[in-house]
Amino acid sequence: MANDSQSGIRRQIQLPLSEAVRISFQSLKIRFWRSLITTAGILLGIAFLVAVVAGAEISRSLKEVKGTAEIQTFMDEEEDTEGVSAQQIWLVVMSLIVCVVGIANSMLMAVTERFREIGTMKCLGALDRFVVELFLLESGFQGLAGALAGALIGLIATVLLNLKDYGLDLFWNFPLLRVLIVLFFACLIGMILAVLGAAGPAYRAAKLPPAEAMRVEV
Repeated sequence: MANDSQSGIRRQIQLPLSEAVRISFQSLKIRFWRSLITTAGILLGIAFLVAVVAGAEISRSLKEVKGTAEIQTFMDEEEDTEGVSAQQIWLVVMSLIVCVVGIANSMLMAVTERFREIGTMKCLGALDRFVVELFLLESGFQGLAGALAGALIGLIATVLLNLKDYGLDLFWNFPLLRVLIVLFFACLIGMILAVLGAAGPAYRAAKLPPAEAMRVEV
């Protein structure tokens, strides 16, 4: 009987993942403008990443199809158009690091102003794992939204820039498969960076003592 009672209590306090998803969406709606700022940071970083990498793939594809000599007139002002330069890689990495720092800062602020909410959930029986899931889901949704929007903006920007150089030949020889792969990995990177940035604040929220959280004045 005692074992049955303990298992019943354990089932009650282990809230399903769907409930964490629902609460995460609700929290994002309540804190819409702050979430929008965090998403904008991810958007800019991923847009820059896609513009650089997709632009290199487009240039490489056109060179393979038309030959380097035929399009050399468009590249007189560029030192090296084959692939992505070390400077571009450095700029992309720095922009993504800034995104992670911004996400971590935003999630730390979210934890601070939600002390009472976290304490209430834990007093009602929410496990530490559920609290971690809650914050990671919120950050993951922001990362996905920002990465999708950033990938689209970056692709449009690089297409417009290359359209000026290559003209309509860009569309006839567009490397669709390569670009789609770049977009997929860019969105994946955006989500991973968002989750990594929220990992520390989520762990702090999960380890917050309920009694201490309930005593905080907000």
